[in-house]
Amino acid sequence: MLDPATEIAIVIGLLTGAILLLAGFALSGAGSRRYTRRLREVTGRNAEGRGAGSPSRLPQRSLTRRESATPGIDRVFRLLPRRQILVDRLMRSGHDISVGQYMMGTLGAIAVATVLIMIFIHLSFTPSLMFGAAAGILIPFWFIGRMGRRRGAAFIGLFPEAIDLMVRALRAGLPISEAIVNAGQEIGDPVGAEFRTIEAGMRLGRDLDSLLWDIAKRITAPEFRFFIIALNVQRETGGNLAETLSNLSEVLRRRRAMRAKARAMASEARASTAILGSLPILVTVILMLTSPTYITPLFSDLRGLVLVGIAVGMLLLGIGVMTKMAKFEI
Repeated sequence: MLDPATEIAIVIGLLTGAILLLAGFALSGAGSRRYTRRLREVTGRNAEGRGAGSPSRLPQRSLTRRESATPGIDRVFRLLPRRQILVDRLMRSGHDISVGQYMMGTLGAIAVATVLIMIFIHLSFTPSLMFGAAAGILIPFWFIGRMGRRRGAAFIGLFPEAIDLMVRALRAGLPISEAIVNAGQEIGDPVGAEFRTIEAGMRLGRDLDSLLWDIAKRITAPEFRFFIIALNVQRETGGNLAETLSNLSEVLRRRRAMRAKARAMASEARASTAILGSLPILVTVILMLTSPTYITPLFSDLRGLVLVGIAVGMLLLGIGVMTKMAKFEI
């Protein structure tokens, strides 16, 4: 059995080696990629200057897919299972976070959590690594999800006002595309930021429907899909689009008010969930600080780890059931 200082040194050495390895992968292909891209651009300009019959083939860049800041590290994690789900989740956060940055943050969180558990709770390396891996994976995942939910809520909060701006533009005689562009220039973010991508896309010749569905991939809210479906139905059947969007704005406002009322009615159940879910964790932390010799065998013995795993599973199951009971779909 190694002493704590040796275990901490091993963890720090492994972390340093992993960081150096990933940095080497990231830097190894950066120069060649820049050289290749620059060569293609120069070749395209030269072909255009010579007046060749074939058009210059410059690299085309998508509006909805941004270039990664860490392409070398992204190649390391290219074989992740269900990688596209993670990419979509990062896009919904509203920040330019690549898969490589997310995985590097996750590995760093695992290392920090493991070292903190070994220092303050005085567990051996194996259980510390297990709990550190669980915390390091869950915390970034929860944080990215929270960022996406907050951005979606902010979008839905401003969306009825954006629809009102479109209605006024339509009644003034502007087409729906110009109404959306004007709303994107007047309304705040994140609605304005998403609508401005529509303006840029239409300048490149893309149709409005595909641009709206691209936004729907980043804003997973039924209210925005209602808006897209209303535009499609009006395009096929005709009618007064301004009146349709005005009714949709009123429905969205009533839906928001009903959701706030349901949240207020379920506040007691949410408080009970928070209290009952945090009690086992608080009691465990208090016992670790006051009587470490009493509770340490629970984490150092294999039978204790099995019991802890069962207890954590039952706790998460109970929290999930109570959260589901306190959540109303409107």
